[in-house]
Amino acid sequence: MEAPAELGSFLRTRRAGLRPEDVGLVAYGTRRRVPGLRREELAQLAGVSVAYYTRLEQGQSTGASDGVLDAIARALRLSQDERAHLSNLARPPRTARRPAPRAGSARPATRRLIAAMDGVPAVVLDLCFDVLAWNPLGHALIAGHLPADAPERPGARPNTQRLLFLDPHTRELYPDWQGEARRAVSSLRVAAGAHPDDRRLAELIGELTMKSAEFAALWSRHPVRRCAFGTKSFHHPLVGALELDFEMTRLPDSGGQGLLMYGAEPGSPSEAALRLLAREAVTFYAP
Repeated sequence: MEAPAELGSFLRTRRAGLRPEDVGLVAYGTRRRVPGLRREELAQLAGVSVAYYTRLEQGQSTGASDGVLDAIARALRLSQDERAHLSNLARPPRTARRPAPRAGSARPATRRLIAAMDGVPAVVLDLCFDVLAWNPLGHALIAGHLPADAPERPGARPNTQRLLFLDPHTRELYPDWQGEARRAVSSLRVAAGAHPDDRRLAELIGELTMKSAEFAALWSRHPVRRCAFGTKSFHHPLVGALELDFEMTRLPDSGGQGLLMYGAEPGSPSEAALRLLAREAVTFYAP
């Protein structure tokens, strides 16, 4: 992925999302050639010259200072995740970054950890969202229609992004598929911005752009959010409706692997459904 082009796309989408009245400017007339703020209006708000901002948006200026980036971020009303993304795109290193180190599998200790999580669906993902390991309940929750040993085969590992956009079984798993898709693309944008030289990430994005018009449309909007915790709704084919909290935590010294865990509110119908899924999975999803 080319950082200058990505920077321009990011700035234009955020500029287009703001109206003059949103930021205290007077909009003279009703006919505007571009949606949202004009470049000169954004430059005025950020306290930089129009020429400098134009060069930045066109990818012709690198190494912007912290002060300039902070001013632009304030003018665009960026979130904390978006500010970090802006910095990654606007200040590429002078020399090419090495791809992030990537372990080929989950550590044995990590596998033992998730196996011991009785009643907790757990999945280990790498930076490209490939599934490196899952415990039986994690497998049953997100991809019971796939072989339980699929993560053990590097050439055929499940990828949560591919499943979401290209697999009809996974689409049916999420009642609010559009919301889940936005969350997935937002997380992928964060990863791509932090690791612009990662070949596998670029290939994944290219594949999804070609194969899924819905992904391509979402990607063009440049959403950015880490989505490391929250709540997800499921409609599971075995146990029906589930409302589960989730947490994603990065594993230390693992090449960027993350541990994704799900849980239900104690005493809730979702907790009962999760217990039922644990029992049913023994019969339906056993290897």
